[in-house]
Amino acid sequence: MPEGFKPDLSKAVGYKAPVDFSVCTRRDYILYALSVGVPEDELHWLYENEENFGPLPTYPLCLLSRGDDWDVNDFIEQFTKGGPVPGIPEWDISRMVHGEQSIEVINPFPVVGGRFKLVKTVKGVYDKGSGMVLHSAVDIYGEKDNVHYCSMDSHMFIRGYGGWNGPKGPKTIAYTPPSRPADVIDEFHTARNQALLFRLSGDFNALHADVRLAPLVGFERPILHGLCSYAKCAHSVLKHFGDNNRLRFKSFSARFANPVLPGETVRVHMWKVDHPEPRTEAVVFVAKVDDRVVISNGFAVLHKEVAESSKL
Repeated sequence: MPEGFKPDLSKAVGYKAPVDFSVCTRRDYILYALSVGVPEDELHWLYENEENFGPLPTYPLCLLSRGDDWDVNDFIEQFTKGGPVPGIPEWDISRMVHGEQSIEVINPFPVVGGRFKLVKTVKGVYDKGSGMVLHSAVDIYGEKDNVHYCSMDSHMFIRGYGGWNGPKGPKTIAYTPPSRPADVIDEFHTARNQALLFRLSGDFNALHADVRLAPLVGFERPILHGLCSYAKCAHSVLKHFGDNNRLRFKSFSARFANPVLPGETVRVHMWKVDHPEPRTEAVVFVAKVDDRVVISNGFAVLHKEVAESSKL
């Protein structure tokens, strides 16, 4: 930890960043589905004239990094847009890794895309000893209709910035797979160029493309975006337990355990479990490359039936 590093939580926690804006179209939905690895026979994710066409439910996560135009951007500039969080001393963004991510659907995302407001709130700053966790929530609203579409919760781990005697943070709920064989195991083979495709949805972090940078941070070559593996897990859950219907998707959360190298085969192990909320059901999941866990503590909640209002 840098000498004198000491966050002021009274200033940081609860801070709302300046409202940001992002845009998307049906073309973006299709490109995202292709880059995640949706097969060609699932045209309701891939062809705008197909009945029930719409975005994969995890698509809004792309809006966190893509900005409000269609050009490539500088990942660091985009992540730090709006300025530093008050009360947190300067830190090295190259030390940041994505720890956990969740998304909850409030209203189905519009089929035609649009322009959206992103409201970011710092929920917590935690001292994990070996590093610091920045816990933030982003709520997405339509710019014109002000409809609240989804809420996304992120935990970013900053290596080497712990040890300042701060709070450890709340204990994460553990979603342990049942002690029985998985109900379904879905397998998908990542392409060698998958990270290069997925970055076109808005996450232009050089770690996923630059063959010179990857070895400098401990990887033999550029790694696949964690949010790509995350999205494919969500697609697998929805396909096998939710009729592949985006309107049944309620919430989804997971921890990024280890990176995937493009070209590796990922297996998603899924178990259907009870859920206390009425008219919902849940799926616990874990993703592995051979014996290496890449996505852990996975938990999805699905609506048992689609509300009539969601069909409109």
